[in-house]
Amino acid sequence: MSRIVTFILFGLLSICAAGLLAGCSDVILFDPKGPIGSTNRFVIIASFALMLIVVIPVFILAIWFPWKYRSSNTKATYDPKWSHSTKIELVVWLVPAAIVTALSIMTWKTTHQLDPHKPIESEISPIRIEAVSLDWKWLFIYPDQQIATVNQIVFPANVPLSFKLTSDTVMTSFFIPQLGSQIYAMAGMETQLHLLASEPGTYTGQNQQLSGEGYADMHFKAIAVSPQEFEAWVETVRRSPEKLDMARYEKLKAPSIRDPVTFFSTAKHGLFEHILGKYHDSMGMKHDGMHSTPKPKQTKPSTSEKS
Repeated sequence: MSRIVTFILFGLLSICAAGLLAGCSDVILFDPKGPIGSTNRFVIIASFALMLIVVIPVFILAIWFPWKYRSSNTKATYDPKWSHSTKIELVVWLVPAAIVTALSIMTWKTTHQLDPHKPIESEISPIRIEAVSLDWKWLFIYPDQQIATVNQIVFPANVPLSFKLTSDTVMTSFFIPQLGSQIYAMAGMETQLHLLASEPGTYTGQNQQLSGEGYADMHFKAIAVSPQEFEAWVETVRRSPEKLDMARYEKLKAPSIRDPVTFFSTAKHGLFEHILGKYHDSMGMKHDGMHSTPKPKQTKPSTSEKS
């Protein structure tokens, strides 16, 4: 009877495992469409495979030992005085040490390779996009084209993208899973990210950081097209009656949920820097490229200096 129960349990576990793994085909993180996303996938799979070197034997032995040394198995040798095995000690220490070493080397190399501030090597000039996180929407400014959009970016495939990111609300995270790395957007701080789409397509962009009531709906579309289609899209945006001046921006940044895609034919010059600057002023900071440093304190001249 015990064997029948064991086989039933194994069958149920196999069915459950198959059901869970069947959903992996829908995980877009494992369907990358760019060099950064492909490297991210490699790191995840390689790390998982290295850890399975320890995990799989543990699960096998956790089943095999109780089965072999069950009370009904009189053929199994029972040796209560056994306390040490040099071979087992070597396996227990050397295998994890080798795995940790391999993970450390891979992490070191890919950390530098996937540095979000590192531009993607290309003979083509990147498309510059300034991303601003709002409640609960994304504002994208194209400084070279002098246009802006809400909850949608369009760009040519096989052309590098150079993002500058900040937030005009709480901290959020910018993530296009199929293209690559996730990075945070924080008020008063400027972060950078470089991505590339290797083929045309529509990719989902997300905010992965809990940020309030509209967090679940704070997503956008990233659309990779041909260079000709990108130029045509830019002209379409430029024909929009909406203009992103300061008055319109103040209305836009008010909290709202499920905002439709919106095009702005013009965007106020220096809007991104203005958003950064207002936080620096309030925190006594000055903005200098990627760094924020305290403003020097104004001190009163001493008596000797006055004289």
